[in-house]
Amino acid sequence: MKISVTHKDAMKFEAKTEKSSFIIDCPTISPIEYFLSGIITCSATDIVMIPKNQGKTVTDLVVDGEVERAEDHPRKFTKLHLTYNFNSDADDDTQAARWVMASVETYCSTINTIRDTTEISYSITHNGKLIRENEKMISGGGSKIDMGDIDACCS
Repeated sequence: MKISVTHKDAMKFEAKTEKSSFIIDCPTISPIEYFLSGIITCSATDIVMIPKNQGKTVTDLVVDGEVERAEDHPRKFTKLHLTYNFNSDADDDTQAARWVMASVETYCSTINTIRDTTEISYSITHNGKLIRENEKMISGGGSKIDMGDIDACCS
């Protein structure tokens, strides 16, 4: 994977990937908000694709993310809670929960990139029923590694 970011003007940057490009407009949307959006979107795509590969369909998917960050710079994520809300034709709630667990534990590379330094939990509402609440990620769980201070973009 390769991405190039070019300063345009003021606090606007253009990110070019191998397939597309988009504008990052700080501080309208900060890089950390893009980062969290990427984490959520990574997992959301799993929640659509895993069932599809099993001949099942997910509809009305909404994934909310809430983070707590360290007070000191570089203000890394210390806690991440993801809330999954969706309908599906899963055989049962256990199958639906397994889709989320597969994403969180195995397939979502963005979540797995931060799991060693971030305590991660999730809740799942499937077909209008809360089936998991504040479940902790099985692996990872955060650690207290100090990477030191850095100058950073606005957050």
